[in-house]
Amino acid sequence: MDFKLIAEDKGSKARAGVMTTDHGQIETPIFMPVGTAGTVKAVHQRELKDDVKAQIILGNTYHLYLRPGLDIIEGAGGLHKFNGWDKPILTDSGGYQVYSLANTRKIKEEGVTFKSHIDGSKHTFTPEYAVDIQRTIGADIIMAFDECTPYPCDFGYARESMEMTHRWLKRCCDRFDSTEGKYGYSQTFFPIVQGSTYKDLRIKSAETIASFEREGNAIGGLSVGEPHEMMYEQTEVVCNILPKDKPRYLMGVGTPENILECIALGVDMFDCVMPTRNARHGVLFTSEGIINIKNEKWKDDFTPIDPNMDGYVDNFYSKAYLRHLIHSKEILGAQIASIHNLTFYLWLVKEARKNIQQGTFIDWKNSMVKKLVRRL
Repeated sequence: MDFKLIAEDKGSKARAGVMTTDHGQIETPIFMPVGTAGTVKAVHQRELKDDVKAQIILGNTYHLYLRPGLDIIEGAGGLHKFNGWDKPILTDSGGYQVYSLANTRKIKEEGVTFKSHIDGSKHTFTPEYAVDIQRTIGADIIMAFDECTPYPCDFGYARESMEMTHRWLKRCCDRFDSTEGKYGYSQTFFPIVQGSTYKDLRIKSAETIASFEREGNAIGGLSVGEPHEMMYEQTEVVCNILPKDKPRYLMGVGTPENILECIALGVDMFDCVMPTRNARHGVLFTSEGIINIKNEKWKDDFTPIDPNMDGYVDNFYSKAYLRHLIHSKEILGAQIASIHNLTFYLWLVKEARKNIQQGTFIDWKNSMVKKLVRRL
């Protein structure tokens, strides 16, 4: 993978760049739709390309490992062939599932033993096996196996967890460097900074991760319940340490406001289930604020969902029509709403990139954030 900085904003630490992988280029800052089980919920791959204009999507190691299973994915020739997506893919290593499955897993130095949420069967992920699984899935960018600590988390546990994550990272790197991809294209490995909400731990972790000199770096363990200002504070601390000439990926973040504020701090890559999850419940993100399309006020509103996004597919449909579909529990309602929210997220980072290049980012960001948080 190659990464080149194209422009830097003078009023903030925002940057625009280009990542080049064997499956294509990614213009940063970028938002990556989440396709946990090999699909972005309610959205066809054709729509992801043509309407949403996604440049990269995510898959999840834990979920794909359990279903459909590695034999099926490898038999298909990797996830790209299996799901028909010919652009870049990133896979989460399963570390977040270690966090979310707190009641059904045991963490040891060797790795994590957990019970499947599907059938209760027992499985063990070691750092080495997490790399092997992602080699088999075939993602362009694969993530280190780590532990994502909860919030709040006491200092002692956060420190021990971070140190174990660093030891696991060494094992991941050794495994990655001693193996090759299975499908004829290169894969890239990203470490993950941890340390909960403790500044000194975050500094130590960022310095440790940077010392591995991989092609990109990620920031994990945030957006797990801590106040937004705390997330911004830790993100800024880490971005000040991670190398400028490599992409920075803030995992699991977040709202449109979060994304713009963290772009200003120097983050290049984002992912979150929020746009599709909220869409299925009728919550839409727009350039003027947040719409709950179920509300009575939209019943006879025949204007486009977001007039400022003229030319995008969702603007063929009115607010009134989408409200009708959501209330009727029509599958098309979830589809249109999901496409809209994802399209908006990709539109937002594209506008951020344009303003970075024009030198107008900070003023544009400040004015946009005021709109994005409004309830319409």
